[in-house]
Amino acid sequence: MSTNNDIDLVHLCRLAQLALNEDELHAAEADLSRIIQMVSQMQAMDTEGVAPLAHPLEKTQRLRPDSVTEQVDREQFQVIAPATEDGLYLVPRVVE
Repeated sequence: MSTNNDIDLVHLCRLAQLALNEDELHAAEADLSRIIQMVSQMQAMDTEGVAPLAHPLEKTQRLRPDSVTEQVDREQFQVIAPATEDGLYLVPRVVE
């Protein structure tokens, strides 16, 4: 099966490892066709002079202050490590 834009839906399902029965395949084909039609309509719109948006709503995100909330005691954590040297963790070599 293929849509108006020659998309091989059976091949796409095989690549995505999806097993669709005949009814699901027809439904997916109809959905994909509507999505492609909607994208075509969006591409036909004139967007000259329209500034890009980071978000469709003009909202600002509330951010918490960037402050230190915990102190790291390296020595305390390295006591339980199998091997350390000069404040660094030593790990076995895995790539030769």
